[in-house]
Amino acid sequence: MRARDKVAVSALRATLAALDNAEAVPVDDDATRGLALEQSPVGAGATEAVRRELSEAGVADIVRAEATERLEAAAQLTAPAHIDRAARLRAEAAVLLRLLDDRGTP
Repeated sequence: MRARDKVAVSALRATLAALDNAEAVPVDDDATRGLALEQSPVGAGATEAVRRELSEAGVADIVRAEATERLEAAAQLTAPAHIDRAARLRAEAAVLLRLLDDRGTP
């Protein structure tokens, strides 16, 4: 962000969101549905759930999937009006793949 690299910031923010989503656990609606008012969870964090911990390989898989998704989307954009968007998607994918290479992840 300090380098003002908009492509890298965009790719990293989207990938961090994907990682955040992968750490989420399914919500059990049946456990909270139909409770009497006095049985409802109250207070800050009362309804929070413990998040999953991703392994390093799991993180690498998600980063790789995000890069692949961008490359596939860029390949779909063949019209001349979409050349800039396709180039940006390829650049974002390159940022993510470079992260994997820097970490020595296969």
